[in-house]
Parts: sequence; structure tokens; C-alpha cells
Amino acid sequence: MLVHGFPAAAFGTNCYVLAPGEGEECVVVDPGIGVEGELLDVLRRHRLRPAAVLLTHGHLDHVFAVTPVCGTFGVAATIHSDDRYRLRDPFGTLSPQLAGALAAEFGSLRWQEPDDVVTVADGERLQVAGLDVGVVHAPGHTEGSVMFTLARDGEADLCLSGDVLFAGSIGRTDLPGGDHAAMLRSLRERVLPLDDAVDVLPGHGPATTIGAERAGNPFLRALLEER
Repeated sequence: MLVHGFPAAAFGTNCYVLAPGEGEECVVVDPGIGVEGELLDVLRRHRLRPAAVLLTHGHLDHVFAVTPVCGTFGVAATIHSDDRYRLRDPFGTLSPQLAGALAAEFGSLRWQEPDDVVTVADGERLQVAGLDVGVVHAPGHTEGSVMFTLARDGEADLCLSGDVLFAGSIGRTDLPGGDHAAMLRSLRERVLPLDDAVDVLPGHGPATTIGAERAGNPFLRALLEER
């Protein structure tokens, strides 16, 4: 499987491209602020054709470029139904100070939601671009946060964890729609049951594994100690 990740121009949000191999269809995960140029370079370099855009949740830093990316390639945006409302106005939860800073850096913040939006629910399996993608609803950071899971032949399974799980940390829960109790349930019921060998590609920061996080992530260790 071809997996390529790179950070967006703001907030260090990771955008990922996944495909069965070179010259195939692919999925784009979380196209954030200013990713369009590098994304095009990745697609051209590997001769890839986007078949869908997958969103781990609806925060601005993960969806900023979803409409131009979907429009350029004529594909749908896929998001959990509980975060669907966020695509109508992802700027709505920004403070005036942050909105002003983003406008100064990236120009006028005009928004148009994608023409084609597909909503998903927990437990669905998406057959897209030759990939079998599982949807794991893991609320807490937002109401509709999900992790996407993929099995890989001859390699450890893969989990795109969005802002649920990071290397050494977890997503914040103090923003509108966040719920710390829900996050702890997601970590306990959705993350901890995953196999130690699973490779984790988070929404921010470096890749990790479930085993490494089980051993060293203070939030997961606290939950394990409760047991």
C-alpha cells in the first residue's frame, strides 16, 4: 500500500494520501490549510487519481481545502453524520482573533461547502479506491470524530486517528462540541482494544503505534491503571 503524509501550512495538520499502489486511485484524508500545491505534486509523482476525500472530523484545520480538492477531482467528501453540520460553516466556532489571524495569513476566509457530501456511521466499511476502510466513531474531540482503519497485506493494520489519539497525547476537548467524558470512553472502548502492532497516523505530529501509546501515553496509561 502507498501511504504518503505531509503537514498543512497551518496548525501542523497532517494530510494523507493512500492508495493500493502507484498509478492507482487513491483517497485523500483531511486536506487542511494550504495543502493543494503539495497534494498535486504527490498525485503527479505517484500517478494517482483521487476517488474520495475522507474527513476524520469537521474542524477547520482538517477541512479547509476540502471543497477545492473535491471540486477539482469531482469526488465526494465523506464525514460522520454528527459532524456534517460543521461543513456548513467551519468558521463559525473560530474566535474573532483566530479568524483575523488566518485571514491575514491566507486571505479572505470565504467558505463554500462541497457539492457532494456523504455521511457515514460507526461500523461502516467503505470500499473505495481499491481499499477497505473501516469507520470507527470515537467522539470527544468533536461529536462526529472518527478513526479510519485499514488492513494491509503482510503489514500491521493502519489507523488514521484524526484528533482522537496523538503520539504521547490526545485531542483537546475544550472546544465547542468537545466532551472529555466521551473522549475517555472512546479511548477506553475504541483505542485500547486495538492490537499493539497497529500503526497510527494521527491528525497532528509523528506516526506511532498502539503499543507505543499503550506503554507511554499518559492518558492511556491512566485508563489502564483504572482497570
